[in-house]
Amino acid sequence: MKFENLLAIVEDEPVFETGWLMTGRPADSSLRAQLSRWTRAGRLHQLRRGLYALAPPYRKVIADPFVIANRLMPGSYVSTHSALAFAGVIPEHVTATTSCGPGRPYKRDTFLGRYIFQHLRAEMLDLSVSGAAGYRQVELVRNQRALIATPEKALLDLAYLTAGADDLRWVEEMRFDCQMLDTEFLLALAKASRKPKLVRCARLVADAARRLREAA
Repeated sequence: MKFENLLAIVEDEPVFETGWLMTGRPADSSLRAQLSRWTRAGRLHQLRRGLYALAPPYRKVIADPFVIANRLMPGSYVSTHSALAFAGVIPEHVTATTSCGPGRPYKRDTFLGRYIFQHLRAEMLDLSVSGAAGYRQVELVRNQRALIATPEKALLDLAYLTAGADDLRWVEEMRFDCQMLDTEFLLALAKASRKPKLVRCARLVADAARRLREAA
């Protein structure tokens, strides 16, 4: 395969996998070696084994960090600080993209950003209330889509992974914008988890939201 052929195949795809390049095309035993050469030459960014993005000036679309995070760890979704900042629930700018998934925890630095993956047990990953899941497909820039936790699920994921998150001091330090949260859904998710720590945390946040409403 020539590089011009690769550009024609990839077009507007923000990231692509080796297997996707081969779908519906004749087998090419030299493809992996070519991808390695193009990566060394600076034409491609390798994000992990088998996952690539075009490097400038060849790329037409800049991959959204949340899309890259989903593709780096299949089965994961963007959560904790990243999803909370995306929803406007916390004021801080988040430099790394954090996701939760079934795999082992790890960190990866790439040409396109830093990615942190946290492990969650199946009962936390599948947490839902009346069929409403804790994460959803969200439309991003340039028709890109990514799985992102709802603000309520992102908060509970963070609390699950943080020692002392059922303490009022932690809730105050996080400076949650409670107006951006559905506290009824938050409480329902926490109760569905059957984890007393998460129920205590959710009640603290719901109480803070109630006090804000009463003071308005």
